[in-house]
Amino acid sequence: MRCPTCAHFDDKVVDSRQSDDGEAVRRRRECLACGARFTTFERLELVPMVVVKRSGDRVPFEQNKINEGIAAAAKGRPIEEETILLTAAAIAEELRLVGPEVTSEQVGFAVLEHLRDLDHVAYMRFVSVYKGFDDAADFQREITLLTKATEPKRHDSRA
Repeated sequence: MRCPTCAHFDDKVVDSRQSDDGEAVRRRRECLACGARFTTFERLELVPMVVVKRSGDRVPFEQNKINEGIAAAAKGRPIEEETILLTAAAIAEELRLVGPEVTSEQVGFAVLEHLRDLDHVAYMRFVSVYKGFDDAADFQREITLLTKATEPKRHDSRA
């Protein structure tokens, strides 16, 4: 770090602590050449995520689009706005762990996975748009898959 007083590059860290908002590390430094003290902040640099669409286009990842998609699917359902925001944040965090590039399919499946646990009606609304349902048979097939995946197995007591 260059000293703002004498432009010398050598310094030592005198004090280090988290900033008030917790988003940065605040460091007090002392220049080894002139003795001047100054403060620096270190912040985490997030690598921008990119979504690769089915068409091959690359667009910046926007968590707000996930918020809007979940909110539309959950409209009129007993799901609080805070739950929607926390779910979208959890999905975004999971996708960040995948890497700097994710496919639109990965985003869609992540939303479906969370909606399956959150609310079955919201799940069906989202999946019907996401998978482009054309008729009632599509809904019936998806409901069968949904109930198969969520219902506990029943054992026949006569066996």
